[in-house]
Amino acid sequence: MVKTIFFLKTSLSKTFFTSEQPLSGYVKGLMLSGKEPKVLMKNIVKIYPDGTVALRGVNLELMPGEVHALLGENGAGKTTLMRILYGEIKPTRGEIYVKGSKVSFRGPWDAIRQGIAMVYQHFTLVPTFTVLENLVLALHTVKGIRRSDVEAKVKELMRDIGLEVPLDAYVEDLPVGLQQRVEILKALLRECEVLILDEPTSVLTPIEVKELFRTIKRLKERGITVVFITHKLREVMAVADRVTVLRKGKVVATVNANEITERDLARMMVGREVFLVLNKVKRERGRPVLRLKDVWVRGERREWALQGINLVVHEGEILGVAGVAGNGQKELAEAIVGLRPVVKGKIEFMGKDVTNAPPTKIYSLGVAYIPDSRTVGLIHDFNVLENVVLDLVSIGKFLKNNLVIKWGEVKEHTLKAIKEFEMVVDSVKSPARYLSGGNQQKLILAREFMKSPKLIIAAEPTHGLDVAATEYVRKLLLKLRDEGKAVLLISTDLDEILQLSDRIAVIYEGKIVGELSPEEATEEKLGLLMGGVSVR
Repeated sequence: MVKTIFFLKTSLSKTFFTSEQPLSGYVKGLMLSGKEPKVLMKNIVKIYPDGTVALRGVNLELMPGEVHALLGENGAGKTTLMRILYGEIKPTRGEIYVKGSKVSFRGPWDAIRQGIAMVYQHFTLVPTFTVLENLVLALHTVKGIRRSDVEAKVKELMRDIGLEVPLDAYVEDLPVGLQQRVEILKALLRECEVLILDEPTSVLTPIEVKELFRTIKRLKERGITVVFITHKLREVMAVADRVTVLRKGKVVATVNANEITERDLARMMVGREVFLVLNKVKRERGRPVLRLKDVWVRGERREWALQGINLVVHEGEILGVAGVAGNGQKELAEAIVGLRPVVKGKIEFMGKDVTNAPPTKIYSLGVAYIPDSRTVGLIHDFNVLENVVLDLVSIGKFLKNNLVIKWGEVKEHTLKAIKEFEMVVDSVKSPARYLSGGNQQKLILAREFMKSPKLIIAAEPTHGLDVAATEYVRKLLLKLRDEGKAVLLISTDLDEILQLSDRIAVIYEGKIVGELSPEEATEEKLGLLMGGVSVR
């Protein structure tokens, strides 16, 4: 019988021993009897240093062996609540109980000792280490740990849960779906009983999403509680047992997923009716605005990130680029806007060669850029007002004699942006770092869309946005397209690609591997192309 490694839950960092007991018995033994909640959060209040109230007396119960979805608008408090449960931040007031005992976390290490784990959207793996080395590293605080014991336990875990990963492969060589499996294995190795998944499907192909859902169901069968944070209502209906909806720092309701509809959930999240299907009218496209001819670009490690890309975007159309994150999308956008050098090939804007032109020139020609990362799109130490006009000032707007900023006009412009994009902002003088992730995204969108651009490069434009904000942004992209603007939409959200695109190009390992019309593009076809499998 293969040896299995166990930890004493009361002292994870102190005790490490082996047992001949099969792992399957251990995992199933996590199921708690009765109806006692595994986690109870009572009257959780969180007020940030700038006075922002993120949580206003939130109560949350997590039951053994359930999949509990957490929904809410941007700034509703979902992330804050889970960061408190994981010990990353402390609540201003409130109590947390784990299996009936009151706990107080000084940091994530305390939460881990209580069986709580969190898998972030951006993984915390060492790319140059092997899978096994990453898993051993996850247990580095345990005295007496042996690599061979960890390997034995991991292999049995993979057999029992169905999470097969090559242990000797380097993480950087694995597709994103397998990297996510490594993160889940890390949590299971630490005897996770509550697993928090933050937007877990955003980096996966449709096939990988289905595999993740199968994994979640296996974990549920073994008594592990899964908290599923997502903005995709269809996924909630597919995998969740119960749903808690937050709005403005308060719990609106906790409901059984099988007793409610997607439209009901959307209405609960935003307090009004939300139309989940957009009316896209077919229209004739105009002249080419953006053209890429045989473009080759290198990535961060000098590898070829783009290999001979040919694309054309016309006036009055949305060209959607679909693909799993990390297949060249970031480099594609950066090459177009002048942030990454083109090694070979040519980029034309309105018939003019702009290959390797500086970003300020490309920006001044009428190109708007929504980057896929808020750390790129914002200066977090600058306030809202400064971030809204950051690039506009650089090309001479809101300047008196090209020297002095006209702050009165800047403030008027900023207040208009806040109103139009429904940002939750305490003050225009609030630093961007104190905004929720969704409101940071709205800040970028407001700045770029209010420039009346000719071409919009939109990379993950609705990432992190709630259903109401997503609806607003998608309607706005269609409006810009109907006004004759050209839109290059780069998104890992297949629903978004299928809903908005007039044409769909699929990128895989830096190459365009297929181009489809919305009529012929099915989720299955796109999923295969995104995984590098050709379709006819």
